[in-house]
Amino acid sequence: MRLAQILLDRNVTVCGTMRANRGIPRDLEGEGKCSKRGQSVFRRKGDVMVQVWKDKRLVRMISMIHYTNIVNTWRIDRKTNMEMKKPYAVVQYNKFMKGIDRADQYLSYYSVLRKSVKWSKKVVLYLLNSALFTAFFVYRTLNTNKKVKYKNFLHQLGRSWISEVQN
Repeated sequence: MRLAQILLDRNVTVCGTMRANRGIPRDLEGEGKCSKRGQSVFRRKGDVMVQVWKDKRLVRMISMIHYTNIVNTWRIDRKTNMEMKKPYAVVQYNKFMKGIDRADQYLSYYSVLRKSVKWSKKVVLYLLNSALFTAFFVYRTLNTNKKVKYKNFLHQLGRSWISEVQN
């Protein structure tokens, strides 16, 4: 919460998930563990709100732009469709962070990052990795009729680079 207050003092707002060991008040964490599924508890210090919501596990949120209101949403399962109550901050986070989380997921599967002594190599490899995923995403968006997997895209790209070098 201290970092969030520093950011707020510099006119930077935050909304996101938190790890349990990152400054959540102990009483809030304890109340969250004791609550039933679908319930949430929160603490607010000025404009900074920390909220713990129990779903299958505890979801810890920090937000400076949301209130503590609960909204009804639909959970679409394989077997049933059921209505459930979620904090508005969780709904908004899921709505807007889907693309970022998906990109991070893809980058973790086939990363070009390797152990390196120099930090500059890591930065360059990360930027290369991000550019490869962006190229894949653009290719898949433009070619909607083709179902290309990320791994196959990387293999095709590598083969084309190798054939250009050999010629």
